[in-house]
Amino acid sequence: MMSLPILIVEDDDSLREALADTLELGGYAVLVAEEGGDALSVLEKNRVGLVLSDVQMQPMDGETLLQEIKLLYPYLPVILMTAYGLIEKAVAALHSGACHYLPKPFEPDRLLQEVAKYMLPDSDDEEVIAEDPAMLNLLEMSRRVALSDASVMITGESGTGKEVLAQFLHRNSERAHRPFVAINCAAIPEQLLESTLFGHEKGAFTGAASQHLGKFEQANGGTLLLDEISEMPLALQAKLLRVLQEREVERVGGSKPIRIDIRVLATSNRDMKLEVAAGRFREDLFYRLNVFPLHLPSLRERRSDILPLAKAMLARHASRQKRRVPVLSLGAEIALLANAWEGNIRELDNVMQRALILAPGDEIAADHLYLPQHGAAKAANIAGTTLVAEVLPLPDSPVVVSDIKELEKRHILETLKSLGGARKSTAEKLGMSERTLRYKLQQYREQNPDLSI
Repeated sequence: MMSLPILIVEDDDSLREALADTLELGGYAVLVAEEGGDALSVLEKNRVGLVLSDVQMQPMDGETLLQEIKLLYPYLPVILMTAYGLIEKAVAALHSGACHYLPKPFEPDRLLQEVAKYMLPDSDDEEVIAEDPAMLNLLEMSRRVALSDASVMITGESGTGKEVLAQFLHRNSERAHRPFVAINCAAIPEQLLESTLFGHEKGAFTGAASQHLGKFEQANGGTLLLDEISEMPLALQAKLLRVLQEREVERVGGSKPIRIDIRVLATSNRDMKLEVAAGRFREDLFYRLNVFPLHLPSLRERRSDILPLAKAMLARHASRQKRRVPVLSLGAEIALLANAWEGNIRELDNVMQRALILAPGDEIAADHLYLPQHGAAKAANIAGTTLVAEVLPLPDSPVVVSDIKELEKRHILETLKSLGGARKSTAEKLGMSERTLRYKLQQYREQNPDLSI
C-alpha cells in the first residue's frame, strides 16, 4: 500500500534535494516547498502524512508554519529541523505542538527512523484506515457497489465499523452530496419506531402536537441506513417491505402516499439467515435488503490494520487534548498485535484513549494500554520481545512464548535483509543495542547453521 507523501519545507536547495533523495530511497513519496507560505499552499491541495520543516526560513519561518498547521490541520505531525544546540527553541517548538525536533546535522538513518515513528497511516478515504489485504479488497468492492443504487446488507461483529463502511458507500456514490440519514433500530422504543421511520401528521396520536417528517423523507434523494435491522419488530418489517417495494411512504395518521427516492443500506451483527430460519426476520424483506452483501471482518482477522488504526486514533484524541501525539513503544505495539480484541475497533479506540490518560510523556508503553493480563495480551508482555513492525499474520488463538520468539526472529532477519545487512542501522531501527543484535544473530546461526547472516 502506498504511503502518504512527506512535505519537505527547506529554503536551502542542496539540503532540500538531499532530504528528498534520502526519503525517496527510503520508500516515501515527497512534496517540497521553499518556505512556510509555499508549504501551506501545498497542504491546501494535497494530503500528506508528515511535514519536515526547517526553522530558519523567510518570509514565514518554521515556528510560524507550525502554528498555522496546528490551527488548520491539528492531526498532522510536524518534525522541525534546526542548527544543533538550540535547546530552548526545541523545547518551545515541542510545547507548540511539534512531534519531534531534529538538530542538524543528522544521519539519514536517524531521519528515516523518526519519520517511520510519526507518519500518519494512509487511506484513500479520510475516515477509513485499511492496510490489510482483505479490507482493501472489501473497500474496492464497496467502491464498485457504491456506484449503483442496489441495497446493501453489511454484517459483522459489534464494533467492526459497519456504520463507517455505510458512510464510505454514501461518500463514494452519486448521492454523496445529498443527505445521509442513519437510524439505530435497536435504540428506539417499538412504539416510536414507526413514527420515527415514516413520520406522522399532527394529532395522529396523543402527544403529536405537530407534523413530523420521518427518516425516509429526511433521506429523500440520499441514503438511509437502517442500523441493526435485525432488531426491528416483525409487524414493522411488513410495513418497511411495502415502502421498499413501492418507493413511497405514508405518515402515521396520514392518507396520502409520498414518493421517495432513496438508497437503503442495512447493518446487523447477527447471522441474518439464521434470523430468517428462526422466524425472527421476514425472508422477503431479507432478500429485498440483501441485494449486495458485504461482511466486515473482525479486528483479529485483519491484524495488519491494528497499528495504523491505533496511530490514527492517537493522533485524533491527542489533537482534542491539545497535546503532542505520542509514539507507541515496541512493547506496546506487540501487545496491541497480540490482543484478542473481542470488542474490535471500538475496544481499540477505548484503549488508545486510556493510554493517552495514563502515559505521562511522549511514548506509550505496554503498561499504559492497561490490557487484560490474560491470553494473547499476557503473552505480548513477555520481557525482551521485539515488535513485528511489518505486521505478520498472527493466529486467532492466544499467542504463546514460542510464537512471539519466532515472530521476533522473522522481524529481525527481515529488517536486516531490507537494510542490506547493515547491523548498526538494523539495531537502530529495531531499538536495540548492536551487542544485543549480535547475540540474537549468533543464536539464530546456532539454531540453523545454514542460515546466511
